[in-house]
Amino acid sequence: MELAVTNVSKKYSSKKYGVSDYSIHISSGILGLLGPNGAGKSTLIKMISSISKPTSGTISLNGNDIVKSPNYIRRILGYLPQDFGVYPNLNAFEFLSYIAAMKGVGGNGLYERIEKLLVELNLIEVANKHLGTYSGGMIQRIGIAQALLNDPKVIIFDEPTVGLDPEERLRFRDLISDLASERIIILSSHIVSDIQSIADEVAIMKDGNLIAKNSQEDIIELAKGKVFETTVNRSNIQNFKKYHTVVSSYRLQDNFRVRYLSETPHVDAQPVAVTLEDAYIYLTKN
Repeated sequence: MELAVTNVSKKYSSKKYGVSDYSIHISSGILGLLGPNGAGKSTLIKMISSISKPTSGTISLNGNDIVKSPNYIRRILGYLPQDFGVYPNLNAFEFLSYIAAMKGVGGNGLYERIEKLLVELNLIEVANKHLGTYSGGMIQRIGIAQALLNDPKVIIFDEPTVGLDPEERLRFRDLISDLASERIIILSSHIVSDIQSIADEVAIMKDGNLIAKNSQEDIIELAKGKVFETTVNRSNIQNFKKYHTVVSSYRLQDNFRVRYLSETPHVDAQPVAVTLEDAYIYLTKN
């Protein structure tokens, strides 16, 4: 599987671009698409999913132009949008059966397919209850299930772990990891921990542009020597944050232990091993 986005732009007005001259090549495996809110992740995903058309540029899957022929990707696509809605008066089986019919998925094994997904997503015990009684996290899991109904070869999740508790996040990661070997999976998020545990490659967006794409190790390497820790007095912490990009901090009695980014660190600062989150913040803040 090969997905190529070439010089794609999405223009909303004479001065506003959702995505600008964006190019990326994606092969089988899991791509983590990282970026702050408003970076253009959802705009890019909607164009890849054929929900919207780019203003310019091309998108192809296995050499087939999916802007001109969107059905080529639609028939093998599983997609969970950021804002996923359900019919509250249907139960899980009824809703997923309805979605399956909309996708043209049927046959004697459909019930078993739905049941298997509900088991994997820990929803089988509430499968006969109306979706209107579900929590936000349960609705999100129904959204994940509908994306996987047609055994898709291209799977796109836009902020899939919103509302999931830590246990369900782990369940989701295990499920997606098992699917990745022969599929293209794009996992879009602004939560770094969702990406670092399963992504084969990471692409970082900012202001509609691609600013880095590589393995996690190579992305981390870009911030090597730029991450430090130091101790800051409680009375000085706000002033410190004005002049430094703080990744994290925690309180130690009257002081704070601060992890921050710097080209010229304080004399008493200690260099620390770089994480994906450090590199992400470094690349999006600079």
